[in-house]
Amino acid sequence: MAKQDNSVGRAWYAIHTYAGYENAVARNLRQRIESLGISDKIFNVVVPTERTIKIKGGRRVEEEEKVYPGYVLVEMTVDDQSWFVVRNTPRVTGFVGSGVNPVPLKQHEVDALLGRMQEKEGSVKHAIDFAAGDSVVIVDGPFKDLDGKVGEVDESRGKVKVLVSMFGRETPVELDFLQIKRI
Repeated sequence: MAKQDNSVGRAWYAIHTYAGYENAVARNLRQRIESLGISDKIFNVVVPTERTIKIKGGRRVEEEEKVYPGYVLVEMTVDDQSWFVVRNTPRVTGFVGSGVNPVPLKQHEVDALLGRMQEKEGSVKHAIDFAAGDSVVIVDGPFKDLDGKVGEVDESRGKVKVLVSMFGRETPVELDFLQIKRI
């Protein structure tokens, strides 16, 4: 193992894990911190997630989705002992950085990510897989069974503007993304 630079203070680092094991790695790392008594060197362990709304079985489902699958964020002071504990946690493949030297994340990046995780209930991101120009059919509401083209997508509100042909001209209709289906 290479000698770590002890001049680096408390900072956030990204560690790479096996995909799908982010929560298990975070749990294992927290247990190791407690059992080895190094909470004075490793302060926080976070799996970055955000709330999204998806369609499953024709219903709207709210889920926690990982922002960076395969990564866990750790706030720590890097020295030989803390580096060894994190690096040798089961299912950790290494630090993000150059060689064995971890590179700290920029504070503004961490602040933005943590802010994104703490967003309120009303600001849930919708996972809409439509884009402007897609041909769709309306499956619900007063315009049911009409064909149209997606004109605009508003992910923050979960709404889609669809251009439908009515009375010989295209008319924009604002719909919930659950009300349309790709042709």
